[in-house]
Amino acid sequence: PPSAMDHQPKFFENLSGTGKAIGVLTSGGDAQGMNAAVRAVVRMGIYVKAKVYFVYEGYQGMVDGADNIVEVSWESVSSILQVGGTVIGSARCKSFRTREGRLQAAYNLVQRGITNLCVIGGDGSLTGANLFREEWSGLLEELAQKGKIDEEAVKKYAYLNIVGMVGSIDNDFCGTDMTIGTDSALHRIIEVVDAIMTTAQSHQRTFVLEVMGRHCGYLALVSALACGADWVFIPEYPPEEGWEDSMCVKLSENRARKKRLNIIIVAEGAIDCHNKPITSEKVKDLVVQRLGFDTRVTILGHVQRGGTPSAFDRILASRMGVEAVLALLEATPDTPACVVSLSGNQAVRLPLMECVQMTQEVQKAMDEGRFVEAVRLRGRSFENNLNTYKLLSHKKPDAELPKTNFNVAVLNVGAPAAGMNAAVRAAVRVGITEGHKMFAVIDGFEGFARGKIKEISWGDVGGWTGQGGSILGTKRTLPAKYLEKIADQMRTNNINALMVIGGFEAYLGLLELSAAREKYDEFCVPMVMVPATVSNNVPGSDFSIGADTALNTITDTCDRIKQSASGTKRRVFIIETMGGYCGYLANMGALAAGADAAYIFEEQFDIRELQANVEHLTEKMKTSIQRGLVLRNENCNENYTTDFIYQLYSEEGKGVFDCRKNVLGHMQQGGAPSPFDRNFGTKISAKAMQWISKKLKETYRKGKVFANTDDSVCLLGMRRRNLVFQPVAELKNETDFVHRIPMEQWWLKLRPLMKILAKYKTSYDVSDSGQLEHVAMHSPKEAETGAI
Repeated sequence: PPSAMDHQPKFFENLSGTGKAIGVLTSGGDAQGMNAAVRAVVRMGIYVKAKVYFVYEGYQGMVDGADNIVEVSWESVSSILQVGGTVIGSARCKSFRTREGRLQAAYNLVQRGITNLCVIGGDGSLTGANLFREEWSGLLEELAQKGKIDEEAVKKYAYLNIVGMVGSIDNDFCGTDMTIGTDSALHRIIEVVDAIMTTAQSHQRTFVLEVMGRHCGYLALVSALACGADWVFIPEYPPEEGWEDSMCVKLSENRARKKRLNIIIVAEGAIDCHNKPITSEKVKDLVVQRLGFDTRVTILGHVQRGGTPSAFDRILASRMGVEAVLALLEATPDTPACVVSLSGNQAVRLPLMECVQMTQEVQKAMDEGRFVEAVRLRGRSFENNLNTYKLLSHKKPDAELPKTNFNVAVLNVGAPAAGMNAAVRAAVRVGITEGHKMFAVIDGFEGFARGKIKEISWGDVGGWTGQGGSILGTKRTLPAKYLEKIADQMRTNNINALMVIGGFEAYLGLLELSAAREKYDEFCVPMVMVPATVSNNVPGSDFSIGADTALNTITDTCDRIKQSASGTKRRVFIIETMGGYCGYLANMGALAAGADAAYIFEEQFDIRELQANVEHLTEKMKTSIQRGLVLRNENCNENYTTDFIYQLYSEEGKGVFDCRKNVLGHMQQGGAPSPFDRNFGTKISAKAMQWISKKLKETYRKGKVFANTDDSVCLLGMRRRNLVFQPVAELKNETDFVHRIPMEQWWLKLRPLMKILAKYKTSYDVSDSGQLEHVAMHSPKEAETGAI
């Protein structure tokens, strides 16, 4: 798509929905986050002055008409953001598959003047919607012939526009990185696995877990990656002939290595290379017969569809919902039906039928036994997951490992962040696979200076993915005051490369070490940093390990506080979040929790703003939603403190609402890492380790490693759609060192979203969206550069 530079920025205030009617329906299997999408469509629709209708019970409601299609108001979607499933219902509908059914549906829509449909569902529902759109003019003509509608209506409602959003926990839709509900389903699976691990540990048991995914192994694969499962069965990548033997060997080897439990994950659609099903019972019987291990089967079933949506799904669905309304406003009779989806963290529009065709291609490839092709068609992210899993789960016998004679040290720097341990585990295991000796540094640079460093083996990091905090220990201390001692330790232990996992201090630390290269040859080695901090304030990366877990903690707490506020009525809560000067947690937390305002440092505010917020809440108390939620980043303003804002609100709200405050504090740094952080930490760290190996080969001359160029000290970050290695020296120009934040932050573009959904008038630059892209078939080469 052309860049925003070529043309005037496009603002959504200039798009009007006046005279348009939008119908929103959920269809197919339910998924957590559907309600967030419904809420966003309704509010954005009303915001641009369109009429919005609920279509209850999916296509069934569209066919039945009557009170199944109802115009809704702003308040209709209050308090549904945190509810799983879909509040407008979803039903399998036989009659919509017949032309008579679709004729009746068309009549019901025309009666209400609805010519814009937003469909939230799986590929079946979206294919149905597309057929409906293609038949539309024929259906209207038939209705006119039967005298049910007049010629005027046929002309007036000549075109039906359709925008789809994919709601499916399986993540089985091509063209979209994540479907709505996938992240929440992973949350459910991981909660169960974490719980099962403690009981399996006690009894030395083997557990076979069956997860959903009839035709798609995404949930099985990612949860196996996120909990370090011993074996995983997925439909796209059947095990080789004789897998029974290799699996049993693997399980007994693990037991011999003092591992007290085994976890095997089976997707419900798992098959062998002859397309015969592999069931969880079959796997259990095999383990019992061959190894005599105490084995249990747990089938997760519908638990995976339930529960409250994760922060990721709420933000994803809210962004998609707003994007869907924009797409409907801009649709013309010639634009094909499209799907709004996410690629990296970029909202994109893709032709619906291209996505559906590619999704069907995968199934066809599996049916015909072309499994390598099936994995490739699933896309970059799926392929990456599979390659990383294969890399980390099976230790090669020592005899088969290459020997490089390089020593690589790993350390944590800064504050603890959930997912750090997953990153250390991946680094250690990939390092060992590549033939290096791995060393763990305890307590950051400070521990390094004191010589707290030891060799770490494959087995030492078993079970680390699910552990929160930092097992190695972490300190905020910078290396500058210990340079001499650290150089000594590097020399004594003959360390040839450094991998630093941490936040802003880790970045500053690498800058200091590279500056010290002139004086100390010991620092002339490859160094790489992997961003891990709840604040998400590291330059060069859109995401950092730990931020997703913190966001979920904030969201859960806000849900509880909202519940309390709804009970007492007319109460406003002011909640202080962490993040240093970076407003990421406050802003995204506000979006995920449905807050009324979020005060952040990046967007200066004054007393007029505060007054406007109070007046806004006063107005809100006159409606049926009598509660308020306001988030404040800890450093957003030195004078407008949490106490100040609390007192101001209390005074100004007298007689209308009362006020309470909550400082969330360090609970934001703790807790078990979310699936996203485990997965992100694992993949980004494995990639960083591979970079180290490459750099070691490049810089090895005459029996020693010598690297003193800028490109040998890098930060690995996620940028838009790709993982990129960036020399820290180049990132200096992008950094505000006083406030410890990047100068440009992608999520600030989402600020207006939160304001729109909270009913504030605002400006919203939508230049980024709008071009219809095509579903790209990626080349196998691309999988290396690529997506998470």
